[in-house]
Amino acid sequence: MHTVLRSASKEITIGHDVPFVIIGERINPTGRKLFQERLRNDDLSTIEIDVADQVAAGSDMLDVNMGVPLTDEPALLAKAIKKIQTLTDLPLCIDSSIVEALDAGLAAYEGKALINSMTGEDDRMDAILPLVKKYDAAILALPNDETGIPMTAPERMIIVEKIVRRVEAEGIPLENLLIDPLAMTVGADTEAVKNTLETMYLVREKYGLNMSIGASNVSFGLPNRHALNAAFLPMAMSMGLTSAIMDGRTPEVITAVRAADLLLGLDPWGGNWISAFRAQQQA
Repeated sequence: MHTVLRSASKEITIGHDVPFVIIGERINPTGRKLFQERLRNDDLSTIEIDVADQVAAGSDMLDVNMGVPLTDEPALLAKAIKKIQTLTDLPLCIDSSIVEALDAGLAAYEGKALINSMTGEDDRMDAILPLVKKYDAAILALPNDETGIPMTAPERMIIVEKIVRRVEAEGIPLENLLIDPLAMTVGADTEAVKNTLETMYLVREKYGLNMSIGASNVSFGLPNRHALNAAFLPMAMSMGLTSAIMDGRTPEVITAVRAADLLLGLDPWGGNWISAFRAQQQA
C-alpha cells in the first residue's frame, strides 16, 4: 500500500517496499521561546534557517507547526506554509490541534499534504475527516480516544479498528490513512517500546497500513538520546514503520535509518547508501 504525497513539483511515496521517509520536525515553536517571540512579531526568518538545515541533512518531508499562544494560528500557519513553499519543494505535513488552522493550512498548500493528526474520538473524526476528503489529503491517526492512551498493543488495535472502519465509511482510500502506533518514553515504562513495536507489527499484519511516529519520544528524559533513537528506528522499520516525524538534522539517526533501508532490502544494491557515502567523502 502506497501513500503518495506531493508538493507543487515533487512527489514522495511512503510504503513498505520503498525507502523510509524522514519527516523533519524542526519547524515547531514548542519549547523555543525566541522562535515564538519572532513569530508573534511576524518574523519568519527562523523558518528559513530550519528549512535549509533540514533539507541539507536529507529530510524527505517537513512537518509544520505554528502553535504559538497569543497568535492567530490559522493565519500564521497559512503564511508559514506559503513561505516554506518558496524555500523548498519537499512535501509538507501540516500539524495542528486546531481544526480551523488545519483548514487554513490545507487551503494555502499547493499539493497533497499529510495532516498531523487525528485521534479516535468521534468528535475529532467528525471534524477532521471532512478536511481529508475536501483537500484529498492523507491523515495520521493515533489510536487513543476519550478513555486516554491505551498501554498495550491489543488495546490500541481496538481503536485502530474503529478508525479504519470510520475512514472506510467516509469513502477515504486506506492508502490515505497512516497510523501512529504511539511512542512512549522507555524512561517512564520499561515495556513502552515493546508495546509500540508490537502495535506496529499488528497494524502491518492486519491492515498493511503505512505508519509514522514521533520517534524521539522513546528517549525523552534520558541521556544520549541520539543513540537510543538510532537504535529504535531500525527495530521499528523491521516491524513495519514506514516514516517518522523526527529531527532530520541528526547524522547518527539519519545514518541508522539509511543503513536499515539497505539491510531491509529497501535500497536496492545500495545505490542510496553508496551515493550518500560518496557525497560525504567529497564534502
